[in-house]
Amino acid sequence: MVAAHAELEARMRARLGGRDCLYVPSCRLGLYLALRHWCPPGGRVLMSPVNDDVILFVVLAAGLRPVQAPLDPRTGSLDPAAVPDAVWSGLSAVLTTNLYGNPDPAPGLRARCDRLGIPLLEDAAHAIGSTVGGRPVGAWGDAAVFSLSKHTGARTGGFLAVADPARRAALAAERDALLRPSRAAGELARLARPHAESAARALRLTRPAHAALRALGAHERPGIRMPLRPAELTRALGAAPALDPFHSWIRVDLHDYRLRTGAARLRRVRTRLAALDAVLDAHRAGTARLLATEYAGPASADGGVQPLFRVPLLVEDRDAAAAALARRGIPVGYLYDPPLDAYAGEAFTDPSPDPAPAAWFARHALPVDPRRAGEALAALRASGARPAAPAPAPGGAR
Repeated sequence: MVAAHAELEARMRARLGGRDCLYVPSCRLGLYLALRHWCPPGGRVLMSPVNDDVILFVVLAAGLRPVQAPLDPRTGSLDPAAVPDAVWSGLSAVLTTNLYGNPDPAPGLRARCDRLGIPLLEDAAHAIGSTVGGRPVGAWGDAAVFSLSKHTGARTGGFLAVADPARRAALAAERDALLRPSRAAGELARLARPHAESAARALRLTRPAHAALRALGAHERPGIRMPLRPAELTRALGAAPALDPFHSWIRVDLHDYRLRTGAARLRRVRTRLAALDAVLDAHRAGTARLLATEYAGPASADGGVQPLFRVPLLVEDRDAAAAALARRGIPVGYLYDPPLDAYAGEAFTDPSPDPAPAAWFARHALPVDPRRAGEALAALRASGARPAAPAPAPGGAR
């Protein structure tokens, strides 16, 4: 296993210009490691409210207080200029999201974090091929986490990349202390699970598909957000920092997030990672096609076309547009509505000082797989889907 991890880590290190990389079984476990390692318990972490709810629970499990940031409503990226000075002065870290692969403004955030003396942590789960400021996403922070379940489709694995190689040994020990063994029977089931999920989703989200996904443990959300269960969450907070009290939230959609990756799944990871450049090319081509349409938000301010994991088209009626795609067998996932401050409330997070842009983006963003750009555009246009009205100005521009 050590040799297999080393090979994967070397490949990722080359992509990041020499940054040390540590293999982890999931991006969410890597993020928990980073938060525990760099942030003092009780610290405050600036993050995006348009984000997977699992990330909120990872921050809480690390014994930290999430602080929701204002967003640029055109891209869903962090809007540093709209963060009040009083919020900046109380932070212990900044956590980027790079939503759908659109880079957050990492160069400016790096400079701000340096002035404050706090770490910049990059969640690059959606952004394994994206760049900002002439560098890969993940090469700006004190640490960055990557997922191998997104572009690569390996359904397991990720990396924790670090700027300071002297920290790697301690992080590896902390990772190993958190890992749980994976049994042979479970490994076989996890190898088969991606194919079963694909077959279930091919049923076009009919009632049998929902039942099949529930049976696989892959459908634990009655809506876009998982149930918050505030009374249980309050009890779990009393035991933080710790993973176990938050396990029922953090495991959602990925029950093996902290299991050791077996040899067969590592072979799949190696195969998928070797093919990543071709996948990124396909994502980049589809992204360019979608960004040229009437539904597109602005192109990346960094220049060029990013190989977005999903392209957030901005439509007037997101639910109707998603239904039109589903009728063509194009599932729509990775929706993050409502924003986390509206979802969790002030008991569990500091609300954004300017929540309206995030709410607008969450309501109108329709994340489309760029590899199915042609089918998706045909379905949207045939359904009469209308582009969203222009977004409000970013808060920092006022």
